[in-house]
Amino acid sequence: MCSGCLDGLDLAVRLARKAFQWLAIGVAAIAFVFLTATADARELRVCADPNNMPFSNAAGQGFENRIAEIVASDLGAKLTYTWWAQRRGFVRNTLKAGLCDLVPGTPANLEMLRTTTPYYRSSYVFVTRKDGPDVSSFNDPRLRDMRIGVQLIGDDGANSPPVQALGRRGIVGHLVGYPVYGDYSAPNPPARIVEAVASGEIDLAVVWGPLAGYFAAKQKVPLRITPVAPRIDGPQLPMIYDISMGVRREDDALRGDVNGALSRHKSEIDALLAQYGVLRLDSPGSPVR
Repeated sequence: MCSGCLDGLDLAVRLARKAFQWLAIGVAAIAFVFLTATADARELRVCADPNNMPFSNAAGQGFENRIAEIVASDLGAKLTYTWWAQRRGFVRNTLKAGLCDLVPGTPANLEMLRTTTPYYRSSYVFVTRKDGPDVSSFNDPRLRDMRIGVQLIGDDGANSPPVQALGRRGIVGHLVGYPVYGDYSAPNPPARIVEAVASGEIDLAVVWGPLAGYFAAKQKVPLRITPVAPRIDGPQLPMIYDISMGVRREDDALRGDVNGALSRHKSEIDALLAQYGVLRLDSPGSPVR
């Protein structure tokens, strides 16, 4: 073989080796950037109840699930959940245990959390059949003769604010308790109290507004929803609450980020709440039936 041909072949081999080296370096650099970006990708870890419609469930069908998706998308974060029944110890076993960082649907200024700016306000409501009595006040004398469904809070059946308001008036003889959390082996356990009004099992129920609005719309008979009065029954017994999201008390950065997302998407969140029939006392378009 000619000398020039050998020289040319040697040069070609060296150029091929150099090209391969640069290709390997390029692939490594791309892989490094990808892995670094993946490692640095933000995660929004939400604490939520897996069976608590209309607020949340494990299938992501609740309005709190949907709002969490809006916040995560705004922040460019991956949304993940820690599922835990919202019974006594919920915050202690989730947020404070470091398993998650954000609790949707908490009363504003809840002492154990640092809460965001509220994104809606609701109240307890009276739920009756449309063909039944129109009750709007705890002071209505007809309540003394009615079968009244009330929500019991916690595993020990602690009294909700409406139960205390009725008790202050001596209206206790015909109360029927429905646990807020209910039978977790069945879907949508909070619906039972509203279903009891529709079936005629009870004459009236006193229910947290967002829950009442959502499940009342699903009944076969028309129901009436009326915000309770007085809205504050004595100095320490409010019936109306501003609802926020909660973070750990020291987590100012996340609180600020979530506040920004809630503000930027206010109209979208308002439309979502209306879609779920959330009774609101902070807007003129409250879906009161």
